Amino acid sequence: MTNTAFRSARGLVGGLALLVATGLVTAGLSGCGAPAYTYVADSANSTYYKVPTGWHAISQSSIDQVLTSGGGSTNGIWITAFDAGKSPSASNFLSFGAASPFVFSEVLTLSQDASNGLSYDGLRDFMLPVSATGREDYEASGDTSLSGFSSLRDDTITAANGVHGVRETYQYTYNGVSDTFDQVALTNADQTVVYFLIVHCTNSCFTHNEANINTIVSSFTVESPT
Repeated sequence: MTNTAFRSARGLVGGLALLVATGLVTAGLSGCGAPAYTYVADSANSTYYKVPTGWHAISQSSIDQVLTSGGGSTNGIWITAFDAGKSPSASNFLSFGAASPFVFSEVLTLSQDASNGLSYDGLRDFMLPVSATGREDYEASGDTSLSGFSSLRDDTITAANGVHGVRETYQYTYNGVSDTFDQVALTNADQTVVYFLIVHCTNSCFTHNEANINTIVSSFTVESPT
């Protein structure tokens, strides 16, 4: 049985407030032969990253169904997902225990209240409680499903035109199943948009695929207008 993952209620839009894609464009990144990576772009929001060409794009209808069943909405800007497994499934996004890497990205606009309250810790806790405060609040809630938190990376990012945010790599155990997560959460200079990408799978899977995962996450780029 698939274990549904926790998404922090402290998130910028609350719970599973997720998005519908408005434009997925892919193109090879190699001049000769089969390209090693596929370029994934939201040209309207100048956001892009790359994934290995053998990884499977998840259909919009499939990811929407999973998000809706998890209590989320599908009324945002852009969303993409890829599964590296031989039997790709949208359900791997909100699950622990995937034996192959799963990539999810989104771009969303913030309400005025969310924009005013946005902090680096809010970006850290966008998916799961990663910050010290987020983990304390989660423990205080009485939910004991998540345990065994371990921080492997905590980097602050400063990019062009005021784009800023964090990259977090961490481990969590959910109902006895341990996953490693690598995520980037960025916002623009006036903190009205969040750009998010996450890759996760089991700890052993992550170690085996670490080079590809690092390439994906490192390639996530936002070119915010001045």
